[in-house]
Amino acid sequence: MTAARVPVRDDLVGVVAYGAPQLDVAVRLNVNETPWPPPPKYTELLAARIAELDLNRYPDRRATALRTALGERAGLPPTRVWTANGSNEVLVQLFQAYGGPGRRVLLFTPGYSAHPLLARVATTDSVTAPLDADLRLSPATAAAAVAKREPEIVCVANPNNPTGLPVGLDTVRALHDAGDGLVVIDEAYVEFGATSAVALLDELPRLVVTRTFSKAWRMAGLRLGYLYGPEWVVDDLRKVRLPYHLDALTQTAGLVACELADEVTAHIPALVAERERLAGLLAAVPGVEVFDSAANFLLFRTGVADLFDRLLARGVLVRDFSRVARLEGCLRVTVGTPEEDDVFLAALRESLA
Repeated sequence: MTAARVPVRDDLVGVVAYGAPQLDVAVRLNVNETPWPPPPKYTELLAARIAELDLNRYPDRRATALRTALGERAGLPPTRVWTANGSNEVLVQLFQAYGGPGRRVLLFTPGYSAHPLLARVATTDSVTAPLDADLRLSPATAAAAVAKREPEIVCVANPNNPTGLPVGLDTVRALHDAGDGLVVIDEAYVEFGATSAVALLDELPRLVVTRTFSKAWRMAGLRLGYLYGPEWVVDDLRKVRLPYHLDALTQTAGLVACELADEVTAHIPALVAERERLAGLLAAVPGVEVFDSAANFLLFRTGVADLFDRLLARGVLVRDFSRVARLEGCLRVTVGTPEEDDVFLAALRESLA
C-alpha cells in the first residue's frame, strides 16, 4: 500500500508556522514595518547597480564588500561581521551552530514569539524564565536564570518584542558573566531608542549582537540581517550556512544602503516623535494602559476581549497578544504615518465607546 504522505518529524507535529495575518485592509499596523519607503535616491542608485551585475555568475560567497561596509559602521573588521537573509536566518544559523540535540537556548517571557520556533527548527530545546514583575529584565533576574538553567545559548531582544522595553548593558553583562554560553542580543529595533550592546563586544568575549535592515533601515521587503561578534563565531557560521546563501541583489542593496545610510535612516527622529505623539494620545483614551517603548511599536492593554476584531471591522489591523500569558488584554500597534495613526485612534475610540 502506498502512503499518502511522509510524516513530518516528531517535534514538528502540531507546530503552527510563524506569521502575522496579511490582510487587505486600509491601515496595517501589525508587523512593525516603517511606514515610509526608502528615498528615491536610494532606489535609483540601487537600480543602476543591479543593472551592472553579472547575474549569470554566483554571488560573493563571503559577502566581503557588504561585511566590510557594515563593519566600518561599528569600527569592526569584516572578520567580525556576518550577513544572512534577515536577522531570523542569522539566529537560525547561531542555533544550528551552537545548539542542536541535547543543547538549550534560554529565552525570557513574554518575548519574541519567533525565537522558540527558530530554535525548534534548529533542533534546539528552549527553556524559559519570566521577566520581572514590571516586564523588564534586571541584572539579578538575568544572572539567576542563567545560573539555574546553564544554557548553551541565551537569546534576548533589546528592546523586547512585544513590550518595547529596553534591556540595560548591566543586564547584558550579567547574562554573560553568569554562565559559559553564547549570549545573543537581538537588536532588531535598537535604532529607535535603546542602548546597543555593540559597545560591549570587546569586553564580553561570548557576546553576539544581531541586527536587521527591516525596521530602521525601512527595507522589510529586502530580507537582510547581520551580526557583530567574535571572529570564531563568524568562522563557525560558515559551517552551517547554505552555499551562496546571500544573493547578489541583496548584497548590492545592502551596500547601497550603507553608502546612503544618512539618507536611508533620516526618518528615524520623525518616527520617534510620532511614537511619542501616539503614546500620549493613546494613554488619554479612557480605559487604555500604554507601555513604555524604545521601539517603533506600542503595546497597550484595555481588557476588551474582542477589541482586535472591532478594530479589524473598521479597517485597522494590529497585533493581538491578548491570549499571551502576562499580556492578557493587550494589543500591539506599529507606529505608522500620522494619518494612519489618527485613523487607528479614531477606530479605537469608536470600538471602546
